[in-house]
Amino acid sequence: MNKNTKPIRLNPECVSCLIKKQIDNYPHWITADKRMDYMQSLLRTVSDAPKTMSAPEIMDSIYKLRRKCFGPLKDYTKIKHYFNELMLDILPKLSLELELSAEPLIDAVRYAMTGNFIDFAAMDKVDEGKLAGFLTDAKNIPIDEQEYTALKNDIANGKRLVYLTDNCGEIVLDKLLISVIRKINPELDITIIVRGHDVVNDATLEDAEQIGLTDELTVIGNGSTVAGTCLDLISTEAKAAIESADIIISKGQGNFETLHKCGLNVYYIFMCKCDMFARRFNVPLYRGILINDSSVRRLLS
Repeated sequence: MNKNTKPIRLNPECVSCLIKKQIDNYPHWITADKRMDYMQSLLRTVSDAPKTMSAPEIMDSIYKLRRKCFGPLKDYTKIKHYFNELMLDILPKLSLELELSAEPLIDAVRYAMTGNFIDFAAMDKVDEGKLAGFLTDAKNIPIDEQEYTALKNDIANGKRLVYLTDNCGEIVLDKLLISVIRKINPELDITIIVRGHDVVNDATLEDAEQIGLTDELTVIGNGSTVAGTCLDLISTEAKAAIESADIIISKGQGNFETLHKCGLNVYYIFMCKCDMFARRFNVPLYRGILINDSSVRRLLS
């Protein structure tokens, strides 16, 4: 692929999912006429999107449309605070388990990918019972040995790491993984990048402050309203940090959708929360994935 050619990021299943989730999702009080205006605008927004645009970018346009038609979007502040506190409450237990682990890095990766279940954009409801079950079973998640060995070596020998967060609550488990990384390489320069603005339950600077991450490390917002990391849309500061890093850890499906095939040394960590992702990586639904961008380019060529 030519360096200046953008990869195809959109696929029919994403288009279908975007429309199904939004087309009948409107306030009960709007008139039939306004409902039709919204539906037509929604379909135009999706149909006009180029194939190189990712689903999170299109969703950003849909959110703008919904604000224009219906006013402010749902406020997730209380939900975010709740899940941050929920995960902080179990953090000491998980930290102790990592202290007793023969291979703390791989178990910390497993916990981090499990935290990606806390996603109100992908699911209407986050079942706390399922989340607890996933955390209990986290140590049994299969991890590709080659991908893990490469990550471990890069961490041990790296100089600059950028960590791209995804959701509230999940960011607590990111903090746990980062603590293990710092023990492996205390000299590693680490920058955490969160969302630049409120996007559903995605983590922002407020969440990083709530869990104490800003007390320990450099945390910056990416300056964007997209639920992902679009290198063309994020701030100059965030883009410079990413492009100067020799290791990038990218959490969540949204970051994967906006970044994959970027050509950087990105390790994607996420949970497959939809059928399309599960088929793409040939795993069961809700299985965690660790994969480098170089492997993604081969897999999805």
